[in-house]
Amino acid sequence: MGVPFAVRAVELTRRFGDVVAVDHVTFEIPRGEVWGFLGPNGAGKSTTVRMLCGILDPTEGRAEVLGLDVRRDREAIKQRIGYMSQRFGLWPDLTVRENLEFYAGAYGLPAAESRRQVEAWLGRSGLAERACERVAALPAGFRQWLALGCAVLHRPAVLFLDEPTAGVDPLSRRRFWELIHRLAEEGTTVLVTTHAMDEAAHCDRLAFLYGGRIIAQGRPEEIRRAGAEHTVVEIQTDRPAETLRAVEGHPAVRDAGLHGAAVHLTLRDPGAAESIIGFLRQQGIPVHGVAAVLPSLEDVFVHLVEALEEGA
Repeated sequence: MGVPFAVRAVELTRRFGDVVAVDHVTFEIPRGEVWGFLGPNGAGKSTTVRMLCGILDPTEGRAEVLGLDVRRDREAIKQRIGYMSQRFGLWPDLTVRENLEFYAGAYGLPAAESRRQVEAWLGRSGLAERACERVAALPAGFRQWLALGCAVLHRPAVLFLDEPTAGVDPLSRRRFWELIHRLAEEGTTVLVTTHAMDEAAHCDRLAFLYGGRIIAQGRPEEIRRAGAEHTVVEIQTDRPAETLRAVEGHPAVRDAGLHGAAVHLTLRDPGAAESIIGFLRQQGIPVHGVAAVLPSLEDVFVHLVEALEEGA
């Protein structure tokens, strides 16, 4: 049966001189899950992934991937994982097929298996008609599918995806996430890093990373419920941008943000909703509906960060 967790980190830390990029993070990723690392650029997500892949040595702490130590067993780990970096790592002067064949060879696939996996991915990803095109001429969305294919040809047990959907259109992003979940259903454990909060709902579990530290982790709904101690109201209005500007700086509002066509307000005082509605109407801003809502993941993240900065 093996170890119950595909990835485990305990007090994992990485310093670059005086800069602490990853600060004593601890987490466990069960086998077969899609696990998300969310946080802004510079939060330490990519550095954590690079340590788990055996590319960087931890300064402190320890981590295991498939029961293998990231310091001692790095070469064995590299043969059992897939890694898709932000820069994709493709050869621009080679064709789509040649890139896939190169990576199949690098992972040591026998010739017959290499041909089988390359053809299967070309069909699965929609790249078959572009198989003979040079990568340099491919649109970003197709390069994304190719990079993913290069990372999964050898059927890795764990797949690390570092900001895989950055810069692609919404339709490609949706298709990409559908494929990630199919890979998980087939038994691959997937760790995805992203700074897009709207992608968090696609993950079975996730962790918020900020300033190199994990500030919350769990299932998306668990994190949202944990943030429900802070009153969040949703205001329906046909002038959301004006509403947002009007409430900024209001003493009863801790935070405000746009959520589609609505405005979410995190209140300092649960009883302040009526006074804020009156305030908006005095400004000539129509309010069509108000309701208490469960905070979004973005609401929770912003509140946690503000609380950290206020306590600093």
